[in-house]
Amino acid sequence: MFGLTEAQTASTLFSMLPTPSIAAIPNVTLPVRPAVAPEPRLLAWNRPLAESLGIEGLAADAQGLARLFSGPDDSDALTTVALAYAGHQFGHFVPQLGDGRAALIGEVTNTSGQRFDVQLKGSGRTPFSRGGDGKSALGPVIREYVVSEAMYALGIPTTRALAAVATGETVIRESRLPAGVLTRVAASHLRVGTFQYFAARGDLETLRALADHAIARHYPEAADDERPLLAFFSATAKAQARLVSYWMSVGFIHGVMNTDNCSIAGETLDYGPCAFLDEFHHDKVFSSIDHAGRYAYSNQPLIAQWNLARLAECLLMLEDAHDAYSAVLKEFTPVYESFYLDRMRAKLGLSTTREGDDGLIRDFLDRLQADHLDYTLSFRRLADRVDAGDDAEFGDFEVRWRERLASEGRDPAEVSEAMNRLNPLFIARNHQVERAIERAIDDDLSVFHELNEVLRSPFDQHPEFEQYASPPEAGERVMQTFCGT
Repeated sequence: MFGLTEAQTASTLFSMLPTPSIAAIPNVTLPVRPAVAPEPRLLAWNRPLAESLGIEGLAADAQGLARLFSGPDDSDALTTVALAYAGHQFGHFVPQLGDGRAALIGEVTNTSGQRFDVQLKGSGRTPFSRGGDGKSALGPVIREYVVSEAMYALGIPTTRALAAVATGETVIRESRLPAGVLTRVAASHLRVGTFQYFAARGDLETLRALADHAIARHYPEAADDERPLLAFFSATAKAQARLVSYWMSVGFIHGVMNTDNCSIAGETLDYGPCAFLDEFHHDKVFSSIDHAGRYAYSNQPLIAQWNLARLAECLLMLEDAHDAYSAVLKEFTPVYESFYLDRMRAKLGLSTTREGDDGLIRDFLDRLQADHLDYTLSFRRLADRVDAGDDAEFGDFEVRWRERLASEGRDPAEVSEAMNRLNPLFIARNHQVERAIERAIDDDLSVFHELNEVLRSPFDQHPEFEQYASPPEAGERVMQTFCGT
């Protein structure tokens, strides 16, 4: 935390940002110099996040922020590095991936004493770029800014967006597009793939140093356990179970759950072809590259467990405890289901745990799928029907659900209010995100800023922005999403 005043400028931050601590471990990072943007322009500055980091005073220096968060030049006293990692991409192992278009520029500590990485995404080539230009089109910058901040407002562990900058240049993808850089803040950027990189090379010294760093950074209580590595693995598994239960409860589809996109910190990492469900379907897929549905909505818990098994393979190179690690993996499903059922009970207004709750939840979802109903708004509609006296809009499920609520003896108005505090009215709907991107490419940021404003308080009524709560019309539906790299 820096506590900069308005009299100070963004250049002050250059000399104050500590070098990323992960860079102290040999071989994990490589030095990189971000490309200098020709005409950087600040598009968005996340004031609440900046305040928590003690750098809100920098808002007075918009041009300095644009320069800092697009690619500092050689005159800036700043150490920037790219992380090495491997990964299973759609089940196929790639021994070297790494930050091909991202650079860690330092660490910050928030007002609660928590430490975070600050990373530029789209800032130019790195040693891991594999022939790419290392830059980002503006679209993926807009998407990650909107969706990651929306996830944060929903209470879901996630990386966050601090700034979005247009660089004043173009990149060539399917066409020529304006370029941008996102500044991302994360508990860290350690991934399952980071461990895989060194395990694949048999570099046990670095692998152990990496595990020690992850324990100290994310799960310090594991250091005091009789089996620190196992305790670390167990804590990571629990964090992943909790994270995916949150995704499932809000209808979020990550879209590319490769091991290189699986955060050790238990945060949602890398918003590529991600999307939210409109009408509910258990096996919904949006990603244009997920041809077999590996990362479909319903598969996400299974894939999280699969990714954890890959982490276990790495840690088992450091200690011979196959049965113990297998036991943790076996417990993943019941741990996940416990998190998920707790979330879904609350979304349905239930305050007690009873046998058969899983069946009641499943029946509601099956009803949504059969009737092609909107996932998000159906929970809000259900809250309106806690004490309805007319025919059951949701059929037999609704009759049994109201009986279940009545047996708890709570005031119907309180139940409805509690449901609406947990079930959002506004989500980052795919068609609205696409509209924000299309407008931004035409240099119109109105939809982008309106979306950010309404999604900061997704559970509240916003009459002036009610269009952002509506499902897409037939011609507005987003059928596929893309990585944007």
